[in-house]
Amino acid sequence: MNPETLFQIVNTAVIPAWILIAILPHHKVTQWLVHAIWIPCLLGPVYVWALFFGPPAAEGAGFGSLEGVGLLFQSPIALLAGWVHYLVFDLFIGAWIVRDAKAQGINHWLTLPCLFATLMAGPAGLMLYCLLRIGLKQNPMFVAAVPQGS
Repeated sequence: MNPETLFQIVNTAVIPAWILIAILPHHKVTQWLVHAIWIPCLLGPVYVWALFFGPPAAEGAGFGSLEGVGLLFQSPIALLAGWVHYLVFDLFIGAWIVRDAKAQGINHWLTLPCLFATLMAGPAGLMLYCLLRIGLKQNPMFVAAVPQGS
């Protein structure tokens, strides 16, 4: 299977998980699929294959400089490995946001912009959630005024 086909498969594979954490965050199907280990277990083999069995990196490629990282990602298979890395970790962070928000008593609807931002730009979404969490702790009356939902 070529890297482009695998890219399409892994991209499509995470969409149902994101939909579940957005609209049914605490449903047992979401618990089983997203909050457990299934997504990393499904995408992990693609990552391992791309990371360890792809073509060798270009000379000078490595993690010691920005140029070296750029050389690493000149290979479509290495780029695929990096993309799978992002997909798995962004989804992991999205699932953590849902669990943490529930534990903190934060209404799920308030987390939706954070989840979308995490899907599109992982660290920005996590930062947005952390700011939301801090802001709500600073103003606990706001949390009490927002009805708690699933």
